[in-house]
Order: sequence, then C-alpha cells, then structure tokens
Amino acid sequence: MNTMSQRFSPEVRERAVRMVGEHRADYGSEWAAMTSIAAKIGCTAETLRKASAYFAMTELDRRGK
Repeated sequence: MNTMSQRFSPEVRERAVRMVGEHRADYGSEWAAMTSIAAKIGCTAETLRKASAYFAMTELDRRGK
C-alpha cells in the first residue's frame, strides 16, 4: 500500500475502494473489478486489493469502539 498511500490522498484511496464495491456486479470477479478500477486511477490491482483490506480492517476497528 505504500505506493498508493504516497501517490493518492486518503479520499482518493477510499473512493477507489468504494468503486470496487459499487461496480463489483459489473465484472466477473472482485479481482476483475479491482484490475479495471486500478488501471483507471493509475495503480496496480494488487495495490488496490491491499487498500481494500486496510480500509476493511479500519472500519472493523471503528465499529468495535
């Protein structure tokens, strides 16, 4: 996630992760959605996958408090 965190603001990262969830049904798999969206914002699908995992963990932490 270092590449994405260095190049994109938290808002852009969160939006990219939201886009994956919003458009998942338009693709054959979550990975296909990540690949497409990552290409549009200029990062790799793997970077976006890591960002998704990070934001999911952050949301779980927030709900537990």
